[in-house]
Amino acid sequence: MPIAIEVAASIPLFKDFDEASLAKVAGLMSSRTYLSHDIVMRKGEQAENLAFLLNGKLQVVDLSEEGREIGIHFILPGAYFGELSVIDGQPRSASVVSVKLSEVAFLPSTHARELIFHHPLVAKRLMTHFAQIVRAASSQRTLLSIPNAFQRVFAQLQTFVKDSKEGQVIEGLPKQHEIAIMVNTSRETVSRAIHTLMKLNIVEKQGTVLIVKQPERLKQAATVGVDETSLKK
Repeated sequence: MPIAIEVAASIPLFKDFDEASLAKVAGLMSSRTYLSHDIVMRKGEQAENLAFLLNGKLQVVDLSEEGREIGIHFILPGAYFGELSVIDGQPRSASVVSVKLSEVAFLPSTHARELIFHHPLVAKRLMTHFAQIVRAASSQRTLLSIPNAFQRVFAQLQTFVKDSKEGQVIEGLPKQHEIAIMVNTSRETVSRAIHTLMKLNIVEKQGTVLIVKQPERLKQAATVGVDETSLKK
């Protein structure tokens, strides 16, 4: 389905484009809706499009050498993805799966490359985006090197923390199996780790929101773990 100029204007990569440029880009793009757990991009496929998440939530996933699913990171509305294969022409390096009902817009690779190579503002934003991805990947590798599974869960939760009027919170808490594949553990371990934090009054769960009541103790839990003997008292 074609997209409107207003939709193209809402995509951060195209911010400050003039109306004529936006109209041209919008005319080249189309959108599609995905249900939860649908595959948006599959590892190994050829790159036919640069993709933009308009609404919903996606997760980039890969498989380890042992065949275990690994969650790399989440994609939120406004973000684009699939640019690496668009640029170098190589197959997709990972898969992208919808976490919930999502709408994705696509720009054909030929036109995406033309924008990237001939529009300095787009190229600058792309380089900034790549830098963020490299930094995030480095942090995730460090997290995965933590030998204790509980500490990996605590460290991953810490990456989700945001400041709010109520203090530090984790809004839109990912599902336990989504966290599990990000830290290379089981859903049950994630559940036990979060329950441990709740029993220690470090966090409080309110629906899909975690209130971080003791930020320093959460940081400490990620670094040195928790004293589980205190849970038995």
